[in-house]
Amino acid sequence: MIKLFFDTDSEINLELAKEVGIENNAIRFPYTLDDEVYYADLGQTYDPNWFFSKLRSGSLPTTSALNGEEFKDYFEPEFKKGNEILYVSFGTNFSATFNMMDQAITELKVKYPNLKFTRYDTKAISLGTGILVLQAAKLLNKGKTTQQIVKKLDEIAPFVNMEFVVDDLMYLKKGGRLTTGKAIMGTILQMKPIIKLTEAGKLEPFKSVQGKTKAVRTIVDDAILNADENADSPLFILHGDCLEEVRRYTAMIKEKRPDLNVIQLDIGPVIGTHCGPGTIGLAYIGRTKKPQGKY
Repeated sequence: MIKLFFDTDSEINLELAKEVGIENNAIRFPYTLDDEVYYADLGQTYDPNWFFSKLRSGSLPTTSALNGEEFKDYFEPEFKKGNEILYVSFGTNFSATFNMMDQAITELKVKYPNLKFTRYDTKAISLGTGILVLQAAKLLNKGKTTQQIVKKLDEIAPFVNMEFVVDDLMYLKKGGRLTTGKAIMGTILQMKPIIKLTEAGKLEPFKSVQGKTKAVRTIVDDAILNADENADSPLFILHGDCLEEVRRYTAMIKEKRPDLNVIQLDIGPVIGTHCGPGTIGLAYIGRTKKPQGKY
């Protein structure tokens, strides 16, 4: 039997997970807020209004990696049963946690020399990863092998587009994606960088647009033109506690592209730590590939 694991950084909620039968397969990643450690779940205990109101009031959450023992706690019960594991994960570029995971697997191989373990690096984060997790689960439900699933994900992954606009540039500065000078100047001029996921698995600012409304309209227009109506996947629109804005953009997309299944989702606490309240993002399978990096 193949057990499919995914992590909460993929932003899949409980409803989506249940649809494909993976609601009990999530690896929960931690974040710290006001000196208390929480583990992200599939939205069962997460209140986005509470989380983002904390950020708006000045709280500065942090995120951290899992250690090797925590990975063992997830994986060893499956190896004991003789199961194979396929872990469709967020990208290596976003965390050093996978070094600890590799060490854990190396240690488990001593105990279970015949274990079968595959990590598929999506080179993405948030629903850029989540889209591939859902695709993997559908393929597994059809009886596909790990090798067949990986081959299909390799075909889909280059077309998974993700772009977003943040409301407060200081969160990008904290995450190292903008210099302090650019963040301050951008704030003064109300310039909003459009961040895109690249082929190399990085988030890079591709251009700046004056005003959040124009910036979000830019990524919405991109999605209207590019989203593949033949893809077996929704267009996801994510937001950091700005539902009214998102409803307007959702209506705009549905008016121009009634063929698309548009799903609104809250940005989770781990991703929300790095992008802040008011963020709006889109993730979907496109007709064209995601961009190559600018740098």
